[in-house]
Parts: sequence; C-alpha cells; structure tokens
Amino acid sequence: MPGTFDVLTRIRADRPAEQPAGELCEMCAEQVGAEHGHVVDIDGRRLMCVCRGCYLLFTDATATLRYRAVPDRYLVFPEFALDRALWESLQIPVGLAFFLHNSALGRTVALYPGPAGATESELDLQAWNDVRAADPRVDTLAADTEAVLVRTDAPPAPRGYLVPVDACYEFVGRLRTLWKGFDGGQEARDFVDGFFTLLDERAAVVPRP
Repeated sequence: MPGTFDVLTRIRADRPAEQPAGELCEMCAEQVGAEHGHVVDIDGRRLMCVCRGCYLLFTDATATLRYRAVPDRYLVFPEFALDRALWESLQIPVGLAFFLHNSALGRTVALYPGPAGATESELDLQAWNDVRAADPRVDTLAADTEAVLVRTDAPPAPRGYLVPVDACYEFVGRLRTLWKGFDGGQEARDFVDGFFTLLDERAAVVPRP
C-alpha cells in the first residue's frame, strides 16, 4: 500500500491526477498505478497491492480461498444502536474504532487509532454479541475484507459505517502521520472530521430495521 496514499482521495469525487506508476503487483509483479486494488491474505493477516487481473481472481466471496479481494462498498447506518454503556463494555479507550471478522482467528477483532497506528484491542465476545443484537446491520459485513467503523465522539449520536478494510488501515495510517501530543492535535481532528464528512457523502444509507 503506498505510504503517502491519502485515504480521502479514495472517497473524494474531485480526485487529483494519478501519480506515475511505480509499484508492482504483489502477486504477478506487473506494474500498478497509484490507485489500485487490494486483496487480503487471510492466513498472513495482511493487505496486498494487486493489479486488476489478480484482483478479479479473488472476488468470489463464496469460494474458500486464502486471498479475498477488498470490495468498494460504503454504507452508513443511521440511528446506530450503540449507547454509552454498550460502548464502554467494549473497553475501547478512544471514541473511534473499527471491527472486522478475522477468519484466521475465527472471531471479530477491534482496532483503534493512535500515535502508533492501528492498535488491536482485546474484544470481549459477549460485548460484541450485544452490539450485534442491538443493531443487526453490523452482520452484513464481509469477513476479512470489510469493517464496521464506529465513531462515538461526535455529537449528537454514535455513527456507524460499513467500509472496505483497506480504507480503515489507510485512514489510521494517515492519521498517525498527523498525530501530535496526547490527543492527536487539531490537524488530526480536522482530518478525522473531513474523512467522516466524505463518508457521509459517499455511503449508501441502510435504514435501521
């Protein structure tokens, strides 16, 4: 994944011109552009940059494969059913986290941003099951390739989204480069606000059942 890639360019409608290609597909070594697809290596628990041809080999979500293509789906869950008590039961130390089902581990994992990048949290299974019971929309995510992104520190209510997992990691990576001090600083906060504004513009609405 390009180290300087700004995740906002994946969502912004007025994208800047692509930079010259300089990266190789991690499967076939074909050169890929700055904007390219990713697949998840399930066993290795990592993202791989791939060309379009290799990406298309792993788009069948029903097949039993080691690699899975990361889809380009963005959903927003209005009236997300996550109150303060339920959030505190997840034991996430900040107001922002993403959750994904890891097939290699056979469970859902939680990660949150910080000065060191994405930090994995010890997620209590019952607490996550309580979230699923409160809002079944979280169960629509695809294992390994999509994540439920939750923000609780922006009024008036918690906000829930389903996003590609590569967007989550790129978002956290970019945030790490901006982080200053204990709470991240104003530039980092502005970046987070801008990111979620663009998510709201792009994401398809899934009403609460």
